[in-house]
Amino acid sequence: MKNNPKSKLASYIEALRPIIYIPTFDFNAFDKMIGEINETTKIYEFNDGLGYVNSKTKLPETNYSLEQFLSLFTSSDKQSAFVVLKDIHHHLNNPKVISLLKTISLKNIYDENFSVTIFIVATKLVISVELEKLITVFDTPLPTNGAIIKLINIFAADNQFEIDNALIDELALYLKGFSEFEIIQILNLAYQSSGTIERKDLKLILDEKEQIIKKTGMLEILNYKETIDDIGGLEILKSWLSNKGKVFKRLDEAIKYGVDIPKGIMIVGMPGCGKSLTAKATANLFDVPLLRLDVGKLMGKYVGESEENMRRAIKIAEAISPCVLWVDEIEKSFSGVGDTGGSHEVTTRLFGYLLTWMQEKENSVFVVATSNDIGKLPPEFLRKGRFDEIFFVDFPNDEERRKILELHLKKRKKWHKDIDTIKLLKETQGYSGADIEAVINETIEKAFLSNQIQITTDNIITEIKDTKPMSVSLKEKIDSLSKSLEKIDVKKASKEETK
Repeated sequence: MKNNPKSKLASYIEALRPIIYIPTFDFNAFDKMIGEINETTKIYEFNDGLGYVNSKTKLPETNYSLEQFLSLFTSSDKQSAFVVLKDIHHHLNNPKVISLLKTISLKNIYDENFSVTIFIVATKLVISVELEKLITVFDTPLPTNGAIIKLINIFAADNQFEIDNALIDELALYLKGFSEFEIIQILNLAYQSSGTIERKDLKLILDEKEQIIKKTGMLEILNYKETIDDIGGLEILKSWLSNKGKVFKRLDEAIKYGVDIPKGIMIVGMPGCGKSLTAKATANLFDVPLLRLDVGKLMGKYVGESEENMRRAIKIAEAISPCVLWVDEIEKSFSGVGDTGGSHEVTTRLFGYLLTWMQEKENSVFVVATSNDIGKLPPEFLRKGRFDEIFFVDFPNDEERRKILELHLKKRKKWHKDIDTIKLLKETQGYSGADIEAVINETIEKAFLSNQIQITTDNIITEIKDTKPMSVSLKEKIDSLSKSLEKIDVKKASKEETK
């Protein structure tokens, strides 16, 4: 029973939780739930913009302000009521409103003749310091896979058409993360376009998920063209990702077979050696949307706002799933975890929330975390169970540099048989993939301005000698990373070079 949302909400009411905050836009779902829980207690409802309304008809009763409405429940010593406040989050920095809410709450706790439970139902979570200890946040759970399948079947039956069971399973996977209201809207949209629901409508679902991201601004959805073939070397990492990609493309079959849903990957290593490229190529390989999470954008000024933003960002990622969620340079996001002070304490709570989600998640959000300095990350982030694997990306070896050189020359149609790869390999010891790409770009640009028909080995070597590699310019950081890596168990992304 504890996983039943209705039972959980009822238990909060019975435990005399004075203020229950439900962050949701689907007010109808809340009204239905509270109606099923409550049979005798009178419901008083205030809707910001409409004022005091009839809880059943939603028609205005009296033109009260929020302060006047709340005052109704402070004047009598004997009351039993449910007070539903919708979209009043804009008023939760008003000292008078805070004082009234606090007065009602404390009477509910300490006066045995007074039983008034306040429900704040709003699209945004705003908690003032004064009310923090009195508020319980109740997250309205999203439909389970079984519930989504039931919704699809009911929709098909109501509209008198049939859907293949295999397609129903796929639809349910793609619709995971949407509310019941949103699922019905999407099914309606798909049905109106063709009079049925077909496999092509999976693209429509993904388009709707992109709309969610654009509207919230919590996450960034990235367009990508990079493929796994654009990565020079890193054969072990690429092989591992290819296997996970095969699972993702047959996820519904894999789950039924008993395969665990892939959680994600941490890629640590030298700057400019393909970590970001790998994140983009992973989304392409899995054929899913790529989202980027910037933890800095989640920081809010109110108590609990940053944590709510993190919750919303993760819920959005779950709604978009299957997808790749990329957290770039994750060590910058969570530096200061465990330290004292306001901003550090918020960062620590965000970190804890993300850790718990990653440990317990059973959805198809594949996390790609990249880091240049793993030494700054709290050790608990690297424990088994957070990620499927942690890979170390080193500076490319000879064979990898050869592949990178050829890749960038062929990509720009400048590769020819007279280019001496062996000579170039000797000159590029300690160069990252990004260093080599910059060298090729500069060489081609200068050859163009000099009206050369084709570039030469000497052209490239001249540019190499004018370029300071990252292994030199970032030597201290690289030494620090090497020491940090000695303390943890990581898998090398590249094959050992044969001598």
